[in-house]
Amino acid sequence: MTVDIKIIRAGQMYRYYLRQTVVGDGRRPARTSLREAQEQAGVPVGRWMGRGLAVLGLEPGEEVTEAELRNLFGERGRHPYADRIEADLLAKGESPKKAFRAGALGRRVMVTGVDLVFRPQPTIYLLWALGDEETRQVIEAADERAIERVLEWIEDEVAVIRYGKDGIYRVRLPGGLVAARFRHYEARSGMPLLHDHLLLSVKGQRLDGKWNSIHTTALHENTVAASALYNELVAAEVCAELGLATEPRIVTPGRRPVMEIAGVPHELIRWTSRRSDQIAACLAELEHEYVTAVDDDGELKFLPVVSERARAKMNAMAARKTRPPKQKTLPLAQLRAWWKSSAILTSGVHVDVITSLLEYARATAAAIRARVAAVVDIALAAVDVAATVFVMNDGGRFHRRHLLAEARRHLALVLRGGRREPGLDDQIVAAAISTHCLDISEPTTTIGLLKDYRLYTARWALSDLPARPRTPDLVPDPDRQPPTDPGEPADVRAAGQDAGEWEIPRIPLQYERAVLAGVVVREKLRTTTATVVRGRAYDIVAHQQAAMPEQLLPPAAADPEHGDQEPEAGPREAIDMTALRALRKSRTDVEALDLTADRLRHLQDAFAKVGDDSRVRADRHTAQTDTGAVHPDDQQAHRPQEPGPHRGREAGH
Repeated sequence: MTVDIKIIRAGQMYRYYLRQTVVGDGRRPARTSLREAQEQAGVPVGRWMGRGLAVLGLEPGEEVTEAELRNLFGERGRHPYADRIEADLLAKGESPKKAFRAGALGRRVMVTGVDLVFRPQPTIYLLWALGDEETRQVIEAADERAIERVLEWIEDEVAVIRYGKDGIYRVRLPGGLVAARFRHYEARSGMPLLHDHLLLSVKGQRLDGKWNSIHTTALHENTVAASALYNELVAAEVCAELGLATEPRIVTPGRRPVMEIAGVPHELIRWTSRRSDQIAACLAELEHEYVTAVDDDGELKFLPVVSERARAKMNAMAARKTRPPKQKTLPLAQLRAWWKSSAILTSGVHVDVITSLLEYARATAAAIRARVAAVVDIALAAVDVAATVFVMNDGGRFHRRHLLAEARRHLALVLRGGRREPGLDDQIVAAAISTHCLDISEPTTTIGLLKDYRLYTARWALSDLPARPRTPDLVPDPDRQPPTDPGEPADVRAAGQDAGEWEIPRIPLQYERAVLAGVVVREKLRTTTATVVRGRAYDIVAHQQAAMPEQLLPPAAADPEHGDQEPEAGPREAIDMTALRALRKSRTDVEALDLTADRLRHLQDAFAKVGDDSRVRADRHTAQTDTGAVHPDDQQAHRPQEPGPHRGREAGH
């Protein structure tokens, strides 16, 4: 994810945020004003954001002062102008107790806000760091507008105030939220990392004028959807303003592809990832300790494999153990000059590519636009979204927010950096819920009646795919030593090799199964309907080519100039089995891919039979049309067949 969330507590505001975050994560000198410290660090001043500023007498874009931050976040949720309000009332003769209460925003709280950290994809901030001044300004403006849009979505769709016994009542904030944004330029390693800290206050005002705290759990639950929206918005505006395009890149085999700016070499991303290499080396050591730990009786303490949840916890531990001290910040102009020199000398990328990186990316974007038709079809998108979410969530149960996040990822994958119509993600979610999902919410619970917390599962059951990959039968070698000291710089590894990988048995990842599930359902939809209906408004083949990563694309069509050559014998495969065999060699999901390949061949045979039956029906339908029969309605003919109300478990319920 490119949006992280952390809780802000009143005491933490003094210890960390007022000393480091507001001045670019550097050390703020003692007895130095906030504005002076920001000028010395070379970072811009903080700016207020949110529709809730009007209630507090603040303006969007106004500079954030230290007193305002301290009152709102450090003094357990007081008015930013609490000092002024209290002084005015005392001057009028009011009691100190009444003056203090006048500056409070409802009850005092310990959790005063959340810290949302926004950072664009690596290829975007590489263009920002190594490009010219105009490119830098375009990317910074796109980043700022994307954050504004995400904050508006949180205000409209996510943020709620809980009140009443056990918080059973939930209301939206009519006035909006209040947030302070601080922009940073570099990572702790000194490498370029454009990112923004959005300090979001938990205080919100109800319609009756009372102040309450927003439900922070709802913010945590929707972080993935917010991250997907932010990625989509930043990439779309950067591509539109600079003439670029995005492409899917598989960073870790078995995991979801990441949308990056096409034409920016991956070696430049490797150049910026020194800290990630150290984290990976430390993670490998922690994994080795995990799978080889024994108790007093010589029995293994934990599982002999590393699950995704255990790996995520150990990754957080490795990040904390290898966290270096923050270096002294420099002005942005000096940083950009140093970054370009360092990239030319140490990244391994040719100097001409680095100096003309934007032109190189534009040429690649032109080739992608000419080759890939970015066609969005709501019906097929609903299939992909529902299948992926169904497989990725344990037990096949999910909420609307899971579908929304996946719909935004799907749009980013299909559009390749193009802009979309507002509300298209909601249309895909609505189509997925109405066509492919069953509502299994408990009607007796209060929270189950809310739209955001209704529980769904898929209408169809993917019984031909394994419900959960079997645990690998690998046994860890207790005598095998970790690769390197996490405190030392990691060795340079070959291209495509994952950091920290050294034969640690892991539970296979689920995303490859989700991709194959979408392929199975989409192929069934294509073979049973596309040959029957004439005059489609879109080309399914072009849609699949635009929506799927290159590793899963079907073979290219034959050259028209060599049409006299006979095609190779054998049925056409719905998925490139050569790419599948290459993925089978990866170190993350070997066994699951073996099982899936066998079952996929079985499914392809079944789909081939269904396709033959469809062609027979199509010929019969064409004959009826020639004799004057009426064509069926196009939209009705394309709607997937829904299971009957009493088909039970076979219908996916």
